[in-house]
Amino acid sequence: MIYVDTSIFVALCTTEPKSDAVDKWHDKSSAKMISSTWAFTEFSSALSLKVRTNQITEKQSREAWKKFDTLCQNDIELMPIESKTYYSAGILVIDSKSNLRAGDALHLAAAKSFKAKSIITLDKVLEKNASRLKIKTIVI
Repeated sequence: MIYVDTSIFVALCTTEPKSDAVDKWHDKSSAKMISSTWAFTEFSSALSLKVRTNQITEKQSREAWKKFDTLCQNDIELMPIESKTYYSAGILVIDSKSNLRAGDALHLAAAKSFKAKSIITLDKVLEKNASRLKIKTIVI
């Protein structure tokens, strides 16, 4: 079971430097893919930021959201986060040496609570901390 970070969703649904590589990985992967419901909020925030900074148009944002919705309905199961997972994320992020932001700590804590065997992300800080938690990272 692979935990999918929001950075992967963004690369799958918009044009990013790593989009082609992520598309190829996604097309070839046969593993069960999961993420947390936090991905809804974080993905929405990423799209909004891209619109505000003129990286994409409102129309492109709506198209990306449709792609994301299709992924969530067909390929990737979004699982609810239990209250104790927020506590675990807080413990991860309070360590200033981790350089984790709250959202990334929540993804890691969720991956651990869901017993994901690996995580796929484009975020180097999240990748480093996943290794520290003994969660295998898939590098693209």
